[in-house]
Amino acid sequence: MDINLHNTLSGRIDTFVPANPRQVSMYVCGPTVYGPVHVGNARPAVVFDLFYRLLRRRYEKTLYARNITDIDDKIIAAAAAENISPPDLAARWKDAYHRDMKALGVLSPDIEPAATAYIGNITVMIETLLAKGNAYYASEHVLFDLTSFADYGALSNRRQEDMMEGARVEVADYKRNGGDFVLWKPSLPEQPGWPSPWGRGRPGWHIECSAMAAACLGEEIDIHGGGQDLIFPHHENEIAQSRCAHGKAHFARYWLHNGHVDWEGEKMSKSLGNVRLLKDALARFPGEAVRYALLSAHYRSPLRWSEDLMHDAKAALDSLYRAAQKIGDVPATAPAPAVEECLCDDMNTPAAFAVLHTAAAKIRRGGDKQAPQTLMAGAQMMGFLNQPPEKWFHRQSLKTDILSPEEIEAMIKNRMAARQRRDFAAADKIRDELIAHGVRLEDSTEKTTWRIEF
Repeated sequence: MDINLHNTLSGRIDTFVPANPRQVSMYVCGPTVYGPVHVGNARPAVVFDLFYRLLRRRYEKTLYARNITDIDDKIIAAAAAENISPPDLAARWKDAYHRDMKALGVLSPDIEPAATAYIGNITVMIETLLAKGNAYYASEHVLFDLTSFADYGALSNRRQEDMMEGARVEVADYKRNGGDFVLWKPSLPEQPGWPSPWGRGRPGWHIECSAMAAACLGEEIDIHGGGQDLIFPHHENEIAQSRCAHGKAHFARYWLHNGHVDWEGEKMSKSLGNVRLLKDALARFPGEAVRYALLSAHYRSPLRWSEDLMHDAKAALDSLYRAAQKIGDVPATAPAPAVEECLCDDMNTPAAFAVLHTAAAKIRRGGDKQAPQTLMAGAQMMGFLNQPPEKWFHRQSLKTDILSPEEIEAMIKNRMAARQRRDFAAADKIRDELIAHGVRLEDSTEKTTWRIEF
């Protein structure tokens, strides 16, 4: 069966045909590591992990690159606020991102380029754009000349004359055009910087991804993915600078974008202050349940995050695991054509989950010989049912096996003492440790009670 995908570039569902069927290439924009991951950041990682799993089943070899942006103004600002070096701050949050992704069952990409390791590739690409007349030097900056690329705006369906200034770029009088974006900018002495033909400085955000994609996967790739918020200006800018530098008809032939995560009717984002941290969700619910929630809506649709969503995801997995208790082992490589057909249909995860739950219902009723394979092989294809049911249903004891009720009570007593002496940092640390073990606290004017919650 064919894989059919909604291609943002064409604006329609296209049948996926790789340039080389023996080696498919996919690049996905990864995190800027300056703070903890929120559930909105986690959605593209889980969505494209699922697509990566599908591609690996269908093609002999898939090269998947997901980058790390480890040099950025937000990293510099966050490091200054903590009085630590930007590399140290980036390393800390990169490690945290990896821990969170592992908890969600996200496979490691084949290649994980970090921007600071590709400064040489970036400067060479900028030199090429300057030599071709697509970029210019002004006031210690190198900028891309928007008017030099006639196809600019094709991805986002925007006309050049209507373009707004790009994200992370301030309007400056040295720009020839308002939409011109930075390829290289100067660094102050206290800021990270690298030598270049244009002075000590650092790259702009957009050029990083173009240079890393070309270095890791080639000048023309099959698939580029990311969140819908990256379509403009980030991905639009990537297309412009990549096509101009390499002279290819395409940068990526298929563009895939996931919808954003909503909280109380608004897109979840740090700038709006309405983020829900992934680590908090993982402290209260199994990683598989968080993964299920992130895939519960079609990937191109907005996802409304809520407490009810998480409880529903946990209950849905309980139902699948109860069915799994009734059957024996099924090889992970076994086919599950009904589930695979749903995923080939523009990654229709709601339909795929419906297939799994139908199979689970048949198993509970008995008599359907195909249902066990559909359930187990299909679920494992999607990254679920990866542990014995007994382990799943004993999560409470597994998560609290190093904390007896007496130990929990003692920690609560220490927390109360810390609060009384107004050492709120110590009190919060104890609370967070309890939450990490699945212990939910409820404070009242008289006492603090606790319960295990997943």
